[in-house]
Amino acid sequence: MKDQEQPEQPTADQRAKLRAPLMIKRIRLDDGEKAFFGYSTNLSCSGLFISTVNPADPGSRFQIEIPLPEPINRDVRCQCETVWKRSYSPKSPYEPGMGLRFIDLSEEDKQEIDTWAKAQQADNDERD
Repeated sequence: MKDQEQPEQPTADQRAKLRAPLMIKRIRLDDGEKAFFGYSTNLSCSGLFISTVNPADPGSRFQIEIPLPEPINRDVRCQCETVWKRSYSPKSPYEPGMGLRFIDLSEEDKQEIDTWAKAQQADNDERD
């Protein structure tokens, strides 16, 4: 039986695996102060994964700041929502954390993240 070709995954859904995790900060709404939220180990223009031992419950919303590395080299703020969480378990081979979906990321920021993710993926492919 001939294998069916899988349609190419949209770029927005491809996650870039980061060589160096990005430190994500949560922005408190009451006073605008920033606090460490966790490390992101993958990122796309639709969302990210944050590695943390205290993941938020699905449906939780908050403002975050993402320090985008070179060549973008600027911080992006947006509101996001927890889509899923994985609690810590000593028996699990997977790190605890949560998947976040961006809610109000601008089209310009989405495009910059998408371009950066493609470059990261190409770099990772060259290393493999």
